[in-house]
Amino acid sequence: MSVQTGSMGRIRFRRPSAGRIVAWIVLGLLIIITLFPFWWIVRTSLSNPRQLFVDTTSMLPARFTLNNYARVLGMMSTSEAVAAGGSGQTINFLLYLRNSLIVTTSLVIGQISFSALAAYAFARLNFPLRDKIFTLYIAALMIPAVVMLIPNFVLIRTLGWLNTFQGIIAPAFLMTPFSVFFFRQFFLGINREIEESAKLDGASLFGIFIKIVVPMSVPPITTLAILAFLSHWNDYLWPLLIGKDESVRVLTVALGIFRTQTPQGAPDFAGLMAGAVVSMVPTLLLYFLAGRKAIDSIQFSGIK
Repeated sequence: MSVQTGSMGRIRFRRPSAGRIVAWIVLGLLIIITLFPFWWIVRTSLSNPRQLFVDTTSMLPARFTLNNYARVLGMMSTSEAVAAGGSGQTINFLLYLRNSLIVTTSLVIGQISFSALAAYAFARLNFPLRDKIFTLYIAALMIPAVVMLIPNFVLIRTLGWLNTFQGIIAPAFLMTPFSVFFFRQFFLGINREIEESAKLDGASLFGIFIKIVVPMSVPPITTLAILAFLSHWNDYLWPLLIGKDESVRVLTVALGIFRTQTPQGAPDFAGLMAGAVVSMVPTLLLYFLAGRKAIDSIQFSGIK
């Protein structure tokens, strides 16, 4: 409902149009549909495992309990977990959380650093076949990641890096085509006169990049860091193939194994959902802390 001020200073309320009301209703329904799966995960994680299959229609937790989170975080013994209705299986959550942070943080730092360097070279350096090489490199975006799965696995096995952090990190550590494209679009928009002035003052090319270009590139760096973090934090197939050993097992793989270890046959949905909720906390915190900067910086990349 919009507000208008009349000629006599009186406030008049204008009813919203039927089209706007319909748009609000549709938007509200879309929000509910989007958030419903997340709420159902939270609802399941807060439910008593024995009551999940008894009370299947209620939108509220079935006999509210925090025991599932206590089990996931290792705060309950096996006997206590079984008595509370759980499967008795546990997750070494802190170990797997540490492993996920090591892998994800290393990949984010590597991709941001090397992609920025490559993009700056494509944006500023003049070398033979530069544009053709860039086009060929960007064409790699059309290659499905699963196509490279077997060659990468053979390479990692040949290097003897199975069940190691470097084996999980190596294939995606250097750069990605999207990151290079994203950075290049931003670098092309930077005023060359700033760099030329620094060059006249005796700054080297690498010095210009570190001291001038990088500080001006905080928005795209933040954006790509968030996107890379979310992508690698949720990665499952490659860490499953390479990091089967518990010492390097990441959280997503641990949750998948936890789902298959229930002795009764049916998965321990309450414990599994509790682990899923806790695993989402780092990504949610990252989004709430830096999501606004990521959205604002997209305009600089030329992506609309």
